[in-house]
Amino acid sequence: MQSPSSQPAPIRRVVLLEPEAPGVHIYSRFGLPRLGVVLLGTILRELGFEVSVMVEAVRPFDLDLVRQADLVGISAITPTAMRAFELADQLRAGGQRVVLGGPHVTHLADEGLEHADYVVRGEGEEALPALIRALDGQLALDAVPNLSFLRDGLAVHNTLAALQPDLDRWPTPDLTLVQGFGAMNLLGMRKIIPVQTSRGCPHDCSFCSVTTTFGRRMRYRSIERVRDELLRYDLGKSMIFFYDDNFAASPARAREVVAMLRTLPGKLHWSAQVRADIARDPELLQEMRDAGCIQVYLGLESVNQDSLDAADKRQDLEQTREHIRRIHKVGIRVHGMFVFGFDTDGEGTLERTVTFARELALSTVQFLILTPLPGSRTYRELEDQGRLLTRDWNRYDAHHVAFQPVGVSPAELQRWQMVGHDRYYKLWPTLMRWSIRDLIIAVYASRINKQWQVDNRDYLAELEVMSVPTVDEPIAQVAK
Repeated sequence: MQSPSSQPAPIRRVVLLEPEAPGVHIYSRFGLPRLGVVLLGTILRELGFEVSVMVEAVRPFDLDLVRQADLVGISAITPTAMRAFELADQLRAGGQRVVLGGPHVTHLADEGLEHADYVVRGEGEEALPALIRALDGQLALDAVPNLSFLRDGLAVHNTLAALQPDLDRWPTPDLTLVQGFGAMNLLGMRKIIPVQTSRGCPHDCSFCSVTTTFGRRMRYRSIERVRDELLRYDLGKSMIFFYDDNFAASPARAREVVAMLRTLPGKLHWSAQVRADIARDPELLQEMRDAGCIQVYLGLESVNQDSLDAADKRQDLEQTREHIRRIHKVGIRVHGMFVFGFDTDGEGTLERTVTFARELALSTVQFLILTPLPGSRTYRELEDQGRLLTRDWNRYDAHHVAFQPVGVSPAELQRWQMVGHDRYYKLWPTLMRWSIRDLIIAVYASRINKQWQVDNRDYLAELEVMSVPTVDEPIAQVAK
């Protein structure tokens, strides 16, 4: 293992890895890379380095090639952290230098340093090239922004640089760097192309870590840069998925993007993540549909207004009903994402949620479990209250109960999630109401749900022995 103070051979070959979360989940069929490692790889290639980007969900890692690298970067979100740590330990044992990055170690850098030589916190576009210069003796480690490292056994955390306001400062992510990339949708008809036009989110939901990583101020790529990126692809055979956390955070900016999309050749098909209140602007909705938007992804979270308020969602349930109807009226499908496990959830939450989704004829749904992601207020609150059941990050994937809920046992909360999918994706209402595409997705979702339960039998058995805490019983004792 190399120490930070040593000066090994100059860095020429860099491999960037994006591990896969273990087990099946709702997106198991979609081998899409997150764009962070792709952008970092593109930046390093333009600086003259030999770069390989490997995304485990797309293709298994070529460890023989990884071992030839002078530096290995591993990106970790919380549910992939355990896999990232495993890889880092394995590579360092073979004498390779490893740097960890991504949202998980941004907020738990000391944990990352238990497994890697270096941790890059926050955005890495400036920090990673600076780290390489430092490792080549051209810069002091203390001068590398966002860097964490060990000096004489003690953690050093360099200052976080201000978020870069000009996203055009960096090149367009080159997906051809990703080994084996070529994800198809469920129907096997269109290649899904991830594109990001902005970073940040003006909202600050308590369970989300986006704002603590990327800020609340919206930052945008230029319309010209986004257009040039899209023209790289065969748009008539592609499905564009906009990775923006809130595509329409600024309706004026969304209009600019949509106007640009209408100038592109061919018939476009695209989808984006938005808030339901985009429907306050019916003209924008129609413009999106005319430009090829076929589906939006809505974080609906809860059918309990108290839960929405507690999460700082700033969303009125009755208005949301009307917003979804308006979205459907212009011909855009809705994928609804719901979260079970808020302290204000109670008896009847499952039934009301399934009924809500069916009454509004959502094309597809996800029923997820509240997950205390490091960096979120929810994580800090549950940790302070002693309610975290585990630090096995594999279970922080919104499919497993990782904390002690209020009023119900962990096993009961888990059942809400499993039963919710079973009830929503029953075959007979699907046949009566949905399109062939939605029917195929319903069959797929049902199979994934059943397979997950088979794969997690031991975990489900563990949950059954956990009780609901009494008034006089410390919550932390329930998990023991």
